[in-house]
Amino acid sequence: MGGQEELRIRPATERDRAAILAIIMPVIRAGETYTLPRSMAEDDAVAYWTGPDRKSFVAEDGTGRILGTYYLRANQAGGGAHVCNCGYMTAAEAGGRGVARAMCADSLSRAREAGFHAMQFNFVVSTNLRAVRLWEGMGFDILGRLPRAFRHPAHGYVDALVMFKTL
Repeated sequence: MGGQEELRIRPATERDRAAILAIIMPVIRAGETYTLPRSMAEDDAVAYWTGPDRKSFVAEDGTGRILGTYYLRANQAGGGAHVCNCGYMTAAEAGGRGVARAMCADSLSRAREAGFHAMQFNFVVSTNLRAVRLWEGMGFDILGRLPRAFRHPAHGYVDALVMFKTL
């Protein structure tokens, strides 16, 4: 955020439900970056984002307005539980302001503190160029390409990427 704006990232609480929904529902409805049903009900969406298998966080500006949200969870159970996974969404009006970068940096720190050895993004839609560039800039490598694995509403079938970073 270039020092221009104060940003605080904290664990999400039940009182953040409406703000989280205001961020995640437009992204889900657009159907361009997540493999969630575009018709997903709000209760199902918030349950997915804040479920018991993950820790959810919000990023708020100096006035307390929530600009983004992310979750952190083990990517797999058992022998794969040392690798974590995250999902990030930013409010449309906060795009390009460094919110996603700040949330990623925060998640990497929290993942290390929680004892995770690596972070993996299982399904980054290849047309989500801002995210791909950001994750690469944060040190993630593209380990695999899943050909035509995602049906984009505007571009048709596009590739999905598996991205990974050792912590």
